[in-house]
Amino acid sequence: MRTPDGIDRDRDENGRARNARPRDELGRPLPPGSVGVERIPEDLDLPPAESLAWAQDLLDRGLAFHAHEVLEGAWKSSPTAERELWRGLAQLAVGITHIQRGNTRGARALLERAADSIGIQDDPAPHGIDTAGVVAHAHELMAELSRGANLAPSRLRPRLRARSRPR
Repeated sequence: MRTPDGIDRDRDENGRARNARPRDELGRPLPPGSVGVERIPEDLDLPPAESLAWAQDLLDRGLAFHAHEVLEGAWKSSPTAERELWRGLAQLAVGITHIQRGNTRGARALLERAADSIGIQDDPAPHGIDTAGVVAHAHELMAELSRGANLAPSRLRPRLRARSRPR
């Protein structure tokens, strides 16, 4: 599909953008033919535990954009009662992506939306998701951003699930 300014865009038959271009570790598009970070399949439909484990691994490796893609897949395939929770988790990952890209304003907006979406969940949340911990982490990041803090990469790795307690 050609845009009014004459640029070819990768679109499906309905005109929706396709994600065929390679992307860097922060999810930014690279020139066609470049080697980027491995892409997350768009039709992802994993069990919740696998989605959480994969998203956590990506967050731990500093790949928040890619964690967002996994969480978005879970959001789109989740039961109606869980959709707001998964949407909030995906928004959290996008908020962290904005921090990594230096977009403080966008980060605060997404982190606030994430905290609101995740915070309305009943306790205990499904799948062992630590809603209280995730919301607290989002609020801490927002406060640090408001103070103008330079966030260390380790601060951008929230724990999605509650740690199991030793017996």
